[in-house]
Amino acid sequence: MNNDTNSQRVEAAASPLLLSASDVAKTFNKVPALTDGRIQLRSGTVNALCGGNGAGKSTFLGILMGLLQRDSGTISIKGKTVSFSTPSAALDGGIAIITQELSPFLDMTVAENLYLGREQRRGRFFVDDRQMELDAEEILGRLKFPISPWARLRDLSLAQAQLVEITKAISRRSEILIMDEPTSAIGERETVMLFDAIRTLTSQGVGIIYVSHRLTEIFEIADDYTVFRDGRFVEAGAITNTDRQGLIRSIVGRDLLEHRRESKTFENAKPLLEARGFSSGTKFEGIDVTLHAGEIVGLYGLLGSGRSEFVNALYGIEPRDTGEVLIDGSPVSLKTPADSIAAGISLVTEDRKQTGLSLSASVAHNITIANLSRYSSVGFMNSAAEGRSVRERIKRFSIKTTSPDLEVQKLSGGNQQKVVFSRCVDTNPRVIICDEPTRGVDEGAKREIYAFLAEFVAAGNAVLMVSSEIPEILGNADRIVVFRRGKIAGTVSGPNADQEALIHLAS
Repeated sequence: MNNDTNSQRVEAAASPLLLSASDVAKTFNKVPALTDGRIQLRSGTVNALCGGNGAGKSTFLGILMGLLQRDSGTISIKGKTVSFSTPSAALDGGIAIITQELSPFLDMTVAENLYLGREQRRGRFFVDDRQMELDAEEILGRLKFPISPWARLRDLSLAQAQLVEITKAISRRSEILIMDEPTSAIGERETVMLFDAIRTLTSQGVGIIYVSHRLTEIFEIADDYTVFRDGRFVEAGAITNTDRQGLIRSIVGRDLLEHRRESKTFENAKPLLEARGFSSGTKFEGIDVTLHAGEIVGLYGLLGSGRSEFVNALYGIEPRDTGEVLIDGSPVSLKTPADSIAAGISLVTEDRKQTGLSLSASVAHNITIANLSRYSSVGFMNSAAEGRSVRERIKRFSIKTTSPDLEVQKLSGGNQQKVVFSRCVDTNPRVIICDEPTRGVDEGAKREIYAFLAEFVAAGNAVLMVSSEIPEILGNADRIVVFRRGKIAGTVSGPNADQEALIHLAS
């Protein structure tokens, strides 16, 4: 942390109080979701709201935004008590939110998405498209987001769509901005742009509540922190008065040891899976990746480097121009996900809510959907066998659910991710491909996932892990293959690598 950042945080400490909430509570069906929500946000500061999945953060933010009505407690803005009955009332009251679930209108332009519902007009009846485009161009330029206001959302990447959502909230000129996992879908380059935008906003007096499971980000951007656990406030303070271990201890209620795999060598081992000569247009070219039994291989690269496109092509989700796959030295044809599953390969997708889960379906259905043939015979389901398997998966991954029949969308993010892993395991894979395996998952659930991956490869299997989180990939991978502009820039030993080496190769 440089001296300028320190001096800015000292100045921020003297800022007037913008938002105060205390004793906020909410119960659903007689089950308390929040019993003591508290926060204090000062003008021109970033307060990191921390807590594990199920800590009560989402309920608390929903109350602040008028999505939910509190049972008790007090919320005030600039000393005036407020109670927002709808999100539009909260917006009118000066609070805007950026959520990790995107809701763009894909066939509209960026400008149309930014000003939807508050369009610029010429007279009473005509929308002034030109003025909206000029305004969109101005704010995108001011934020240094490289996005055209004329582009359609359908043609943007997930990261660009997230930046549009961020721009939409900022364009409302709210005094209080809630950012819920704003970097979950963007890469390091876009994160730098976002943090520059945050610093611009706070210099203008905007207060920001920042929610993220990425502790590195919190220590870089936050002035203060507030911790919730089990539905109640635990502690708060200046970010300079704690460290990573102290914050983890507050979040999970215990110490967690630093996670790092022991160094191993596989040079003389027979490959379990080989991907040779993979190319696909301008997305990636000449990719060779080898996995050995017992090995976790990490794929690292900046957004757009081709790493996710490669694993999707390997699994059969996206087409490839060239490429050969060998398992145990024998060629296999992987043209579809069904081919991959049959060959013993399973995939944890990058976005569980869009491509990993059927949100309105039950926990049980999501666990067994990829392997229904295992539970059926001559057209009839063996419900008893399916039920036993589901219960085993729920127990194995410690999925917190009131029933296997509960809709998976009602679980926390960490438990949803465990359901995705359960579905993968249900197909009896030898290789698991993980694309951002702990995205939007709290520190405790992350460690459970890491432990599972280590146990999985120890049984003679292999893992291919794509991750944007450098501490995650350093702590888990035996080897790290670095992508840059669709090609392999280099390979480093995981346990012996460092952050600087990865960033140097990737950029």
